[in-house]
Order: sequence, then C-alpha cells, then structure tokens
Amino acid sequence: MPKNDTARLEARLPASVYATLKRAAELRGRTLTDFVVSAAHEAARKAIEEEEIIRLSAQDQLAFAHALINPPEPNAALAKAKRAHAKNVEMR
Repeated sequence: MPKNDTARLEARLPASVYATLKRAAELRGRTLTDFVVSAAHEAARKAIEEEEIIRLSAQDQLAFAHALINPPEPNAALAKAKRAHAKNVEMR
C-alpha cells in the first residue's frame, strides 16, 4: 500500500490489554501494529458481513424463490401505494 493511502489511528487502552496484544503479536511473529490492524480488520469485516448478508435455511430459500416465481396478487394497500407513487413521482 502506498504511503499516502494510509490513515492514522490512535487508541488508549489498559496496560493489561496492551500487554495481551503485544504477547499475542510476539507469538504470531508479527509487529504489534500489524497484529492489531489485522485483527481489527478481520473483526470489522465479520461485523459487516453479519449485518449485510442474509442467510436463509433451505426451506426459507424455497419459499423466497416460490414468492418470486409466483408473486401474490397486490392487496389494497399496495394498489393504493402504486397509485400514490404514479401521482407523485415523475417517470422518465
């Protein structure tokens, strides 16, 4: 990564946490910075994945596919919303 594509992060943490991180980095043969950045990046990636990826059971996948292939008829509320949309939104 080029030097100008980096950002700085500073954090204050308890000495015991610092010691734990430093020991873990040493055990992995990595610098403390590399270890912390790698661990934080992985935790962030997992948090984003957990929020953005929807996982369905096989039964739910089939129900979803069936609803896409054979959608139900629109109810009164949806029909009303469609009319309001057509009235209020300019189509291009």
